[in-house]
Amino acid sequence: MNGLFSNRFVNRVLHKTLWAALLPICALWGIGQAMTERSASPSANTSMTSAELPTEWQGATLRPLALSEVELRFAKHFPGSVARMTDDKNVLVLRTVARPTRMLHPAADCYRGLGYRIHNEQLEVQANQARWRCFVADRGGRAVRVCERIEDAQGQGYTDTSAWYWASVAGQSTGPWKAITVATPL
Repeated sequence: MNGLFSNRFVNRVLHKTLWAALLPICALWGIGQAMTERSASPSANTSMTSAELPTEWQGATLRPLALSEVELRFAKHFPGSVARMTDDKNVLVLRTVARPTRMLHPAADCYRGLGYRIHNEQLEVQANQARWRCFVADRGGRAVRVCERIEDAQGQGYTDTSAWYWASVAGQSTGPWKAITVATPL
């Protein structure tokens, strides 16, 4: 009985020691990732700003829109490009990145940050069997239906930014990546 107790005790101490050693390593890795994103050369961002924008969306002609003040502030620090377009029915926001980044986050986070209430979140299969994450955002009597997805250079799609991030970090998805957000007033 005494030997069993000491084995459990030793295992518990080893387990806690292992975790105590791994946690700082994980924290340092996260800090390193953040520093890498911040120290990216301006030329990398500049090359992404010249990404070719689509001229049509689902058969309708697109025209560029100016970025809002909030979007301009975000784009200033975003490690890629941000463009806003319309087909006079929908507003499309196209974000492109050349490397994995935590700054590519879900549109629902943006809408919540702007004071919208998010509801009816669901996955949908739309044109070309592409899967999209959709939700309704409303604020002050104004509602929009928002759908989004991330596509990699091979056409593989992601509806979850965390899944995209880890797949890209692990080399299972290669860029450049496009995050497409479509907002339709209701």
